[in-house]
Amino acid sequence: MSLIRMLMRIYNKKWKVILFWTGVLCYACCGTESDKELAGYVNPFIGASTNTEAAGAFHGLGKTFPGATYPFGAVQISPNTITGGDNGSGYSYEHQTIEGFAFTQMSGVGWYGDLGNLLVMPTVGKMYTNSGKENGVKGYRTRYDKASEKASAGYYSVYLPDYGVQTEATVMEHSGMLRFTYPKSKESRIQIDLARRVGGTSTFQFVKVVDEYTIEGRMECTPEGGGWGNGDGNARYTVYFHAQFSKPLTDYGFWNVEIPEGISRKREFVESAQFQKLTSQAQIIQDKKEFQGKHIGFFANFETKENEQILFKSGISFVSIEGARKNLEQEIADWNFDVVKEATKKQWNDMLATIRVKGGTEEQKRIFYTALYHTMIDPRNFTDVDGHYIGGDGKIHTSIGFTKRTVFSGWDVFRSQMPLQSIINPEVVNDLLMSLTTLAEESGNHYYERFELLNAYSGCMLGNPALSVLADAWVKGIFKGDKEKAYTYADNTARLFGNTERGYTPYSISKTLEYAYTEWCMARMAIDLGKTEDMVKYLKLSRSYKNLYDKEKHAFRPRKEDGSFIKWPQRGKLQEGYGCTECNELQQGWFVPHDIEGMVELMGGIQQTVADLDSMFAHTPHNFLWNVYYNHANEPVHHVPFLYNRLGEPWKTQYWSRFICEHAYHDKVEGLVGNEDAGQMSAWYVLSACGLYPICPGDTRYEITSPLFNEITIKVGDNKTFVIKAHNNSTSNTYIQSARLNGKEYSQCYLDYQDIMNGGVLVLEMGNAPNMHWGI
Repeated sequence: MSLIRMLMRIYNKKWKVILFWTGVLCYACCGTESDKELAGYVNPFIGASTNTEAAGAFHGLGKTFPGATYPFGAVQISPNTITGGDNGSGYSYEHQTIEGFAFTQMSGVGWYGDLGNLLVMPTVGKMYTNSGKENGVKGYRTRYDKASEKASAGYYSVYLPDYGVQTEATVMEHSGMLRFTYPKSKESRIQIDLARRVGGTSTFQFVKVVDEYTIEGRMECTPEGGGWGNGDGNARYTVYFHAQFSKPLTDYGFWNVEIPEGISRKREFVESAQFQKLTSQAQIIQDKKEFQGKHIGFFANFETKENEQILFKSGISFVSIEGARKNLEQEIADWNFDVVKEATKKQWNDMLATIRVKGGTEEQKRIFYTALYHTMIDPRNFTDVDGHYIGGDGKIHTSIGFTKRTVFSGWDVFRSQMPLQSIINPEVVNDLLMSLTTLAEESGNHYYERFELLNAYSGCMLGNPALSVLADAWVKGIFKGDKEKAYTYADNTARLFGNTERGYTPYSISKTLEYAYTEWCMARMAIDLGKTEDMVKYLKLSRSYKNLYDKEKHAFRPRKEDGSFIKWPQRGKLQEGYGCTECNELQQGWFVPHDIEGMVELMGGIQQTVADLDSMFAHTPHNFLWNVYYNHANEPVHHVPFLYNRLGEPWKTQYWSRFICEHAYHDKVEGLVGNEDAGQMSAWYVLSACGLYPICPGDTRYEITSPLFNEITIKVGDNKTFVIKAHNNSTSNTYIQSARLNGKEYSQCYLDYQDIMNGGVLVLEMGNAPNMHWGI
C-alpha cells in the first residue's frame, strides 16, 4: 500500500491515471498466470526482415519491426539498422549493425517507408555525427550482439559491444522510455539525430534546452525530404517531442550539417557516400540553449560509473510541443522503467485476451498471438491525450466522440484486417472511418483516400478500399458518423475513380475489377439511404468486370480506350503486369467477391471454375513464397481458398486454409512470406486459424473453415463470447463432419456477422476424410 500512496501523491490531480497505475501494481503483484500468458506468446521478430533474397522477390518478407509498441499506439521505439532502400520498418534481422533507436515506425510496408524519427543512440568514446555504413564506413552506428537481442510485447533490449552499453526500450501510448546501462567512462554520451527519417531526411529541425534535464523541439518532414514513396507519397508531417534525461545536462551541444543549396534530400542522397562525408563534417556548437537548421543533432556527454544507468524518455505529438509535454507528463511522470514495462505488458494481455485459444502446439500459439499483436499496431492513435489532433487542413482540431487514427493501408487491410477488427475492436473501425471522413472534409478534397498516412493523400495502390470498409461497417451497424456526409464523400470517390465513363478502366484488369466491387459497395449504402437511382446505377457498374472477359482466352483482358484488347502476352494468364498490379490475371481474375455467380457463369460454370481453382493450387509451391499461382505473399488472392465454400466443395476450403496456415506462417524471422502490410497478412491468419473468413466485406457473411485450434473464445461486445469448438481436431482430422450452433444442428458453411456478435457456441465435429454433404 505504501507504493500506491506514493503514486497518489505524485498524481494527486489525475485520478484516472491513479486508478490505471493502481491496477498495474495489483497486476504485477497479484495477477494470475492466465492473465500473463498471452503476451508471453508474442514474438516480435516474426516477419522482421526485408530480405529480398530470402523472399525470392523484390517485395521482401514481412518488413515488421521488433521494437516496443503499445496497442494502436502513436509511439514505437525500435532499433533501426538501415536508412534508405525499400526498408519501411528501418530494420532487417540479418543486418549486423544498429544506427539508433527511433520513436516512430511503420509496420510491414514497402514503397521505401517513412517515420523513423527521433533517432536516439548511446555512444562511448569519440563522437561521430554521421551514421556510418554497414560496409565499414565509421559513424555512430555500432555492431550489436545478436544473442543478446530480446523482444516481447512492449519491450526490447540489446547489448552494443562496441560501446559496452546495454539498451532497453519500453513505451506507453504517446510516449516512450530508453534505459542505457553504461561502462565506466568519461566519454559516455546520448546523441539524437534529429534529421533522420527512414526513407530520407526531415528537412527542418529545432531543439531547445528547457532546463538541466529537459529538451524539446520538432522535426518537419516534407516530400522534398523523401519518406513515403521517396516523396511521391506526399507525406507532410511534423513530429514534436518533449524529452527528459535522468541525469543533469552539464555538458551538451548541437551539431549542424551545412546542406548545399539545390541538393536532393531524398533516399538516394542518404544512401550515398557524399551524404556520409557531408554529415561527418558537421559543425559542433556548445554555447547555445537552442538551435535550428536543415540537418542538426543534439548530444549530451556524461561521466559514468560501471553499470550506471541513464534513462531517456520522451512524449511524441504530431500537434505541438505542448501536446508532447502533456503526453509525457500524463503517461510517464517518473523514472520507473519496470513499472511502465509492466503497464504496457498488462495492456497487451488485455487486448490479446479478446481471443483465447486452446489446443494446438506452443509454436502455433506463438504464431497466432504474434499475428494478433501485429493486427493491433495500425490504425494507430493520432490524437494527443487532450483530444487534439492535426487535421487535413494543417490546423489543430479536437476529437469528439472518436479517436483520430492514421495509417490506413487500404488496398491491403480492407480484405482481412478491418473485418477482423469489426469483430474484436469495432470501435477502432468506427474511429478509422470517422478519421477518414474528417480528413476528406478538412482537406477540402471531399473524397476518401486509398492509403492515408499522417493526413497524406498518397494515392498508393489502387481501387477505393475506404468504400469497402465503410460499406462493411455500415451494414454491420458499426459506423456512427453522419451517413449522408459519408455517402457524399463515397459517391465523390467512386465518380473520381471508377468505371463510370466506359464501363471499364482502360489498360487495367485490376482497377476495373476492384472498382466494380466497390461500386457494389456503393449500391449497398444507396439501398440503406433510399437512393434508388444511385442503387440502380452502381449495381450496373458493379457488373463492369464482365466487360473485360474474353471467352476465347478464358481470361480477363485489359482494353484500350477504343475498346480493343491489349495483345495477349507470351505467358498468358501467368504474365505479371498484363493489366494487373502486383499480380497476374490468374490471381486478379478471382476478384469478383460481390458476384461470384456471375463470375462462375463467365468462367464456364461451376465444374470448370473448380477445375481452374484446383489447377491453381496444384501448381502452387508449398513454401508459399512469391509465385505466379496462389501467391499468398500478396493480397489479391487472399480470399481465393474460401471460394470453394461458394462452389459447393467446402472441404477444399477446409483443406487449403488449414494447409496455408501451417505452411505460410512460422515462428521465425522468415515467418511471414510477404509484407505484413499494416496488419493484413496477420489478420488473414488470425481469422483462418479461428475457422472464419469474409470473402466479400460489405456482405455480413463469414465463411466457416477448419479451425487450427480445438477451442477459440472470442470476446464480442460487453460480457459476451462466441466460442468455436472443434471436437476430435488434429493435424490429420482437418475436415468438418457436422456442426451445431447454439445446440442446434447447423448445415451451412458460413455464419452471419450478427450470429457471431450475438454470442454463442459453434461446435464442429472433425474427421480425417471430407464430408461431401455438409455445408453444400
